[in-house]
Amino acid sequence: MPTPTAPTPHPSGDNRFKLLDRAITKHQSRGDALIEVLHAAQGIFGFLENDLLIYIARALKLPLSRVYGVATFYHFFTLKPKGKHTFVLCTGTACYVKGASKIQHAAEECCKVKFGQTTSDNKISLISARCVGSCGLAPVAVLDDHVAGKMTPESAIARLKTWQEQPDEVTT
Repeated sequence: MPTPTAPTPHPSGDNRFKLLDRAITKHQSRGDALIEVLHAAQGIFGFLENDLLIYIARALKLPLSRVYGVATFYHFFTLKPKGKHTFVLCTGTACYVKGASKIQHAAEECCKVKFGQTTSDNKISLISARCVGSCGLAPVAVLDDHVAGKMTPESAIARLKTWQEQPDEVTT
């Protein structure tokens, strides 16, 4: 069996691609490691832009359609930069029955964006998920990677307003 070779360096010279190359090499450039490689790429770059998906497809010798399909199927992958805070609302059956649509409407009104978008100040990303696996706590939202159960429109708005009122970080 031939030894897999590392992909050629990215033409941009971006050193983050070297880190991604290490992850690809760790998985021996195998197509069945696609999800692991996508996780690594998102951890390194913050989101999966088109250029990055093309690079991964070539490195793993997979059709771009398969890479894109996996990246868009799972809610934990994002093709756009996320806001400083993420509000992931479960829209699975249990959550929907217990009022997720009311929470969704309240969050969209509060943030002035639709789910799948990020506020213009890049503070908050509203994301919907098919199921987060916490049906006993329905309706559920994942707020900056912390599960919050028994959500109400009022509790969602309270959290969102807290995030909105945080001062912007000043860089010097």
